[in-house]
Amino acid sequence: MNQKLLIYEDNEALRNSLVYLLNAQEGYEVVGDFNNVNDVKNQVKQCQPDLVIMDIDMPGKDGITGVEEIKESRPETPIIMYTQFEDDERLFKSICAGADGYILKKTSPEKFFDAIKEALNGGAPMSPLIAKKVINSFKATKDNNNVQLKYDLTNREAEILYLLTKGYSVKLIAHEMCIAYDTARSHLRNTYRKLHVNCGKEAIAILLASKII
Repeated sequence: MNQKLLIYEDNEALRNSLVYLLNAQEGYEVVGDFNNVNDVKNQVKQCQPDLVIMDIDMPGKDGITGVEEIKESRPETPIIMYTQFEDDERLFKSICAGADGYILKKTSPEKFFDAIKEALNGGAPMSPLIAKKVINSFKATKDNNNVQLKYDLTNREAEILYLLTKGYSVKLIAHEMCIAYDTARSHLRNTYRKLHVNCGKEAIAILLASKII
């Protein structure tokens, strides 16, 4: 059964190219493509997508608002921001809104497809430049505020948090640390509790906020 994708992109040529590329890829089906998010709640309700690809700068409401509205009505739907913007502010706002990934439009098609697969599997894909920004923010937080001591994290919890900023899913974290999946998930739950957040995106947002605000 094909994974159903929904695309929001106001550049018609790019949107049509994405539709063509994704429909040509085995296992994917674009069930809707739109040039704005002004009616996003109804469109998501009607299309029932497995994943949404979202531009930021669009006429009317912007893509970040679109993410917020999708997450309000269908929080389980993963959303990848697909944008030309590399600045920290939009990255921070997108993650706070609930975006599950942040991919630059200059990303190669191969890496783009990898990002979609990763998001569908519960990961948090990011373009290398964006991942570097998040990781640098983590390092700045750790250096300036001693995040591990501030939140009373164990060494393992701090390591898991670092891997989370690199976009690792729970499965990848478990593999990287040579621990069981359930063990990794338990450490993540403890980390979220100590940070007073509910998910990895909120944890990353806290780290970014320490640098931006």
